[in-house]
Amino acid sequence: MDISKASNFERYVFDLVGRDGAHVRELYSRLDSVGEFDLPRPDSEFVSGRSTHADRLRTIKQVYDRFGVMIDPHTADGVKVGMEKREAGIALICLETAQPAKFAATLREALGREPQRPKGFENLEKLPQRFTVMERDAAAIKRYIERHGAA
Repeated sequence: MDISKASNFERYVFDLVGRDGAHVRELYSRLDSVGEFDLPRPDSEFVSGRSTHADRLRTIKQVYDRFGVMIDPHTADGVKVGMEKREAGIALICLETAQPAKFAATLREALGREPQRPKGFENLEKLPQRFTVMERDAAAIKRYIERHGAA
């Protein structure tokens, strides 16, 4: 997975610049050519932190031991940093960011067992794989979706 240009961040940028798609394209063009772009200061405050693999394993175990809930590594990063940055006496709400079953190896490392898979995904690896190789052409991709997409 390449998240160097994460879509959720692009949606955030879109909101920050008044939902102006042309402005977002300009900013990302600048990112490609210069390596950076500036954004207007948001109305809300953001904080950031750091989480290592060991932190994530520890957080997954702590959340499971305390609440009986398996969380994915991305959510564990959010919980770990959120707990460090929150104000005393203020509840932390962290929304799950991914399905834990996608990270079975990490959950096995943290908890000694894999998460249950959602119904219908139990034998996913044994199902036939289907794919279509396509040229890098937006018009061709749109035609393919029009022909094969659900109505």
